Amino acid sequence: MDMILVIVAAFSGGVVSGLLGWTQSGEDFVARKFCATVLRSLLAAGGMALAYPVVQTMGLIPGVISAFLAGAGVDVLGHRLGGAVLGD
Repeated sequence: MDMILVIVAAFSGGVVSGLLGWTQSGEDFVARKFCATVLRSLLAAGGMALAYPVVQTMGLIPGVISAFLAGAGVDVLGHRLGGAVLGD
């Protein structure tokens, strides 16, 4: 059960980061960009699932918070790298 919480927290962190970025930009909603955010969030969730043995040593609350922040970080970093490489 703890692993599911960590995975959901990582996914949620990425999605929340994407939604906050969209609201801050003032642009119209673009589904293609949001789909990219969802894919980066799934990547973060998968990474946290693989890293769960390490995350488990932190305890539940610090592990969930770390997963949420990692998900947000993967989204932000992926967005910046995508913009730098693709010019989008």
